[in-house]
Amino acid sequence: MPLRSVPPPSKTRDPAAILRTRKANLIHGPYPKGLEIVMTIARVRLLQSAALAMFLATTACGGGGGVASTPTPTPAPAPSPTPVPTPTPTPAPTPTPTPSSFDTSEYRATVGAVSANALVAYNNGGTGSGIKVGVIDSGLDIASDQFTGRVDPASANVAGGTTYDDQDGHGTAVSFTIAGVRNGTGTQGIAFDATIIMARADTPGTCANTTGPDAGCSFDDVNIAKGIDLAVNAGARVINMSLGGDPPSAALIAAVGRATARGVIIVVSAGNDGAATPDPFGAGIVNSASARNLVIIAGSVGANNSRTQGADTISTFSDRAGTGPENQFFLTAVGENVRAPCDNTSVCLWSGTSFSAPQIAGAAALLAQAFPTLTGTQIVQILLTSARDAGTTGTDSIYGRGVLDLTKAFSPLGSTSTATGAPVSDTLNGTLSAPMGDARTGTLGAIILDGFDRAFALDFARTINRTGPQRTLAGVLTGKTRTKALDRGAMSIAVTVAPFRGGGAVLTGLNLSPADAEQSRAVAGSIVSRLGSKSSIAIGFAEGGQGLTARLAGQDAPAFLVARDPLTNLGFDSRTGSSIAVREQVGRWGVTGSVESGAALVRGDQEALPGVAYRYRPFSYSRVGMTVDRRFGPLGLWLGASRLAESDTLLGAKFSAGLGAPRATSWFLDATARLDAGNGWSIGGAWRQGWTIADLRYGLDGGGTIMTNAFDADVTKLGVFGKTDRAGLRIAQPLRVSDGGLNLNLPTAWSYVGTVGVSDYTRQYFNLAPTGREVDVEFAYGWTLWGGRVESNFFYRRDPGNFAALPDDYGMALRYGVKF
Repeated sequence: MPLRSVPPPSKTRDPAAILRTRKANLIHGPYPKGLEIVMTIARVRLLQSAALAMFLATTACGGGGGVASTPTPTPAPAPSPTPVPTPTPTPAPTPTPTPSSFDTSEYRATVGAVSANALVAYNNGGTGSGIKVGVIDSGLDIASDQFTGRVDPASANVAGGTTYDDQDGHGTAVSFTIAGVRNGTGTQGIAFDATIIMARADTPGTCANTTGPDAGCSFDDVNIAKGIDLAVNAGARVINMSLGGDPPSAALIAAVGRATARGVIIVVSAGNDGAATPDPFGAGIVNSASARNLVIIAGSVGANNSRTQGADTISTFSDRAGTGPENQFFLTAVGENVRAPCDNTSVCLWSGTSFSAPQIAGAAALLAQAFPTLTGTQIVQILLTSARDAGTTGTDSIYGRGVLDLTKAFSPLGSTSTATGAPVSDTLNGTLSAPMGDARTGTLGAIILDGFDRAFALDFARTINRTGPQRTLAGVLTGKTRTKALDRGAMSIAVTVAPFRGGGAVLTGLNLSPADAEQSRAVAGSIVSRLGSKSSIAIGFAEGGQGLTARLAGQDAPAFLVARDPLTNLGFDSRTGSSIAVREQVGRWGVTGSVESGAALVRGDQEALPGVAYRYRPFSYSRVGMTVDRRFGPLGLWLGASRLAESDTLLGAKFSAGLGAPRATSWFLDATARLDAGNGWSIGGAWRQGWTIADLRYGLDGGGTIMTNAFDADVTKLGVFGKTDRAGLRIAQPLRVSDGGLNLNLPTAWSYVGTVGVSDYTRQYFNLAPTGREVDVEFAYGWTLWGGRVESNFFYRRDPGNFAALPDDYGMALRYGVKF
């Protein structure tokens, strides 16, 4: 097809005027030291911007180099760590330098890499090593030391010339932006270990033409197509074309189709006319059926140290994404003031979409090396979906999909799971319960997979939420419940009611006023019935079987607000559904059996339904218990055993499927004693010892045994200063894990070589025993006043919620009540 030509170059310093120049050549010749010059480059296929460039008089390229007379640009600051660290990808088998070695002055001077947050890629094995990137351009400086050992021998001049040596400088600068050496001097390529396949495709003689309307390099679609075929056949994973102009020919589209059919990614410059839509060359390629969703159009944005634009702001020269289908494949990257070689021994600041395209091509190379199983389609999808949003939220007509961001591209995307397919979160995988308090484990590392089957290392220990201590008094003092009881011969009924508006059944038979009866609802209740002289039964709702057992067995323990009897509850947040207890007197012994069902209540939004926020989520449990009791004069003894089966929790804690979603079976032994010492004195105490067996699911090997205990001791006196006042003192420890945890056989290594998958498992211990130990001390005193009763409570809590680091808790409550 014929060569295109455009007017001669403009030498004005106005960037907008420069960027409208269609075709020009580099200005050659000796330059005074420190002189700033304006260069305009061919744009009928060469899109370095018709560039604004700054000559940095130096004698050698030196990795992009720099000179003392020109200050090194200040890079964008590295992103600050997030509260929950983003999981890092599993390094490829090839050894890489230690992470800290990559954050150098050379890196920080590389504006494209800094803008793209490439450091996260480097720190996790992505350098481009072993990945071939095809560059179809004006050639490569064969004398350059910036690509030593990393120029593929298949590199060639596909336009009929005798050498692929760069006569113009554009191809070398583009190649350096992709894969310039990292040597501690100047700047580096974004994928500094990648290999370049250079396909020089400029029409012979055009790059040497420096004057007239046809000045500058020109490219024929037939030769560009040859370059694509050469790169594909040489094993390129990515092809960069910093070219533009007229719509592509059928021959070129066919070559694109051959490349994409083999999964090769193609990155094309958007154009430098500041137009509302991409250049016809790139738009024609990406909108063709041959693109197969593997073509990206590259627009340009500024960097933090840009002289013309702000960070993530579209460059004035850059063509925009438009509103057509091509905007779905439009991605921006830094294309302003990019340091790269020029004129063989010099270093320039290049601007144009010619230099945003190689940033994206290099990023694709980093992903291809770090995650060898990714297809080209997946790499493109990752780059587009992980882009930083800019402009209007979502895909827009200016920035398309956004700005290149390797931090997000190297983070898990889509749903995450374990190697066995169990769903897992990279932020929250468990919520501990109160008995576990501040339990911590050093590390709990494992391999997880994202939606692209990429392997990442995750420290599960940093995704565990800990339930803080509850404000015990708040619920008691703010609750507006009333308890009503009545006897009907051998039957007694007790109901706890609370205010309720909204209709429903009217409560009757409880001696409530008509207004109270209409505006109340029952929140708990029980029925106790004697079945003869030796048998009795109790049925409850929202009341546990342990409480029913105590009632049938005649336990009369004093009530405290904070230092509660640990044997009358499960020891973690729960809600009882229904319960039943039956007692039989056998000689001097009483035997009571009880059954209850309910739900453990887990705080937070773990596993919450989409769009629905939960303060608590219920997970069912069932409990069966047996208690024997006997009185020895003033001394009463109660011995009990119970079995607690949790369907989806472990002592009220909830863990994700990634940690085996353990369910648990617990066995408890209880002992209670109370002595009526005479003269109104009562002394009592209780002890609970528990053993919990964890059952792991979702294919995770392991398990564990957890030991728990709880106790209380109290002394009370009725008639301290009068006949009706009562004083009491109690010390109690709520249920606490004393020892134990989970032994988990977690995947800790992943291989991309040979058989892809988990290559090693490591047995790791997940400690569930807290450092803190809550101990509650409470003094209670009550007396009658004006037909009612005054109750005062003073309490002290050490290590609230079993958290050693929390300050001790203390307070008081004063209540006055009158019967109604």
